[in-house]
Order: sequence, then structure tokens, then C-alpha cells
Amino acid sequence: MPELPEVETTLRGLAPHLVGQRIAGVAIRHPQLRWPIPRNLPKLLRDQTIRSIRRRAKYLLIECGNGTLILHLGMSGSLRMLPADTPAEKHDHFDLLLAKGELLRLRDPRRFGAVLWRESDPAQHPLLARLGVEPLEKEFDAAYLHRATRKRSAAIKQVLMDSQVVVGVGNIYANEALFRAGIRPQLAANRLSLARCARLAQAVRETLREAIRLGGSSLRDYVDSNGNPGYFQQHYWVYGRAGEPCRVCGTPIKQIRQGQRSSFYCPRCQ
Repeated sequence: MPELPEVETTLRGLAPHLVGQRIAGVAIRHPQLRWPIPRNLPKLLRDQTIRSIRRRAKYLLIECGNGTLILHLGMSGSLRMLPADTPAEKHDHFDLLLAKGELLRLRDPRRFGAVLWRESDPAQHPLLARLGVEPLEKEFDAAYLHRATRKRSAAIKQVLMDSQVVVGVGNIYANEALFRAGIRPQLAANRLSLARCARLAQAVRETLREAIRLGGSSLRDYVDSNGNPGYFQQHYWVYGRAGEPCRVCGTPIKQIRQGQRSSFYCPRCQ
């Protein structure tokens, strides 16, 4: 599933093509994604000018003056900028047509993505209203993480992946950040000291920033807005490396199951 680095990479690729452009039309080929695409979206968007595009958690918010288009890539989706006459393929479900002769196309083989509309403040949309802090913003620091974990006996990896605590830290990036911080994924969250929370908050930021710099991770379907894969998977410290030697100490990486997800860690470094 595309996580924060993949969505941020997509955002940075799309922004130069979209901001300030007039929308000429909308093509909806398959309205039944995770939630139905609003039927009146073509009427709402036609002749609107895109004022901005930003990210909240794993959602892209395209502000159009009369409202906000909310996009989510789901399990396997991608957004591409293409010439307006590019033929649609089987899994191309939604196009945003620009007056300048380009289109923004959502491809989503599993149809778990979303194309939604919000006329009022998008932050109050039911899908966004209860989201936690952004991990790359100043609010996510040692003090915040320490407060958020005091009453949580769940494993720290599970807490990191709770979008009501902090957004966008999926399975891959939680594993990688915990390795950098020297913390085992199964440690109870409320056992973290303030100092360890500081290390972990910094490790989360470093992991996500490096992943964004490398274009995210491409394990299955993900490509950026230009059709390029990410390269962060070539730099994993622990994720997917069970039985392989730790890149730091040489100890074999261990794999366990947590919440129906695989966790990876070095028993010596963490």
C-alpha cells in the first residue's frame, strides 16, 4: 500500500503540473471504488481552477475554489500525468482533464482507492477529522510521543502504525524507524522513556525523509507521477531481510508476526 513517502513523492511530482491550471472536464469510467465517486463531480469541477495541492496523511487534497477533491491511492493505485489523448486501459478509472492538454489519471487495479469531494473544510471530512499528527511536522516530537504512549500497553510498532497517533507510518517504515532507534518492535509502548521517545521520533523523521528522497518503496504496483518506481527498498535495514545478516553487526535478522503483519528486527542492535 502506498504510504506517506509514496504519497508525498506523488504530490511533489504533480504540483508543478496542476497548480494554477483550469479543469476542462472529468472522465469517470468505474464509479465504484472504495466509496462511490460522486456522480455530479464532472459538473462541480468543470472550469474550476486548481488553487493548490497538499497532503494530509495518505490523502491528496486538490483545492479547486468551490471545494476540495480528496484522492487516496488505496492498496495499489497510482496517479499519472499524461497527454490528454492517451487511451485508457482496463484499470484506469478516473481522469481529471486539464485545459492545457494534459490529464491526471488514477489507475487502481484493486479499486480500494478513493475520489471524493468536500465543499467545506476538508480537515473535517469523516476520513480526516480524527487523524493524528504529521510525523514530519514539529508537533511530532519526544514530548508528544511520550504523552501518547503513557496509557498504551500495546507494542510500540502497533502504536506507530495507529493513524490516530501519528499518520503515514506504515509497516515498512515502522520497522525501519525502530531499527534506527534501537528499539524492538514488540516492546510495550508505555515502557519507552522520554529519551527513547526522542530517538524514535527522530528515527521516524529520518526514515521518512530518506524514503521521500529515494522516491518511496516499490514492492508491487507503486510508481510515481512520471511512471518511475521508488528505490528505498534497496536501502532497507531490516524489512524483508529475515535470516540475512544485519548490515551493522552481522546478526541474522529475525521475523515475527504482530497484528497480522510481519515485523523484522536485529536481536543485537535492538
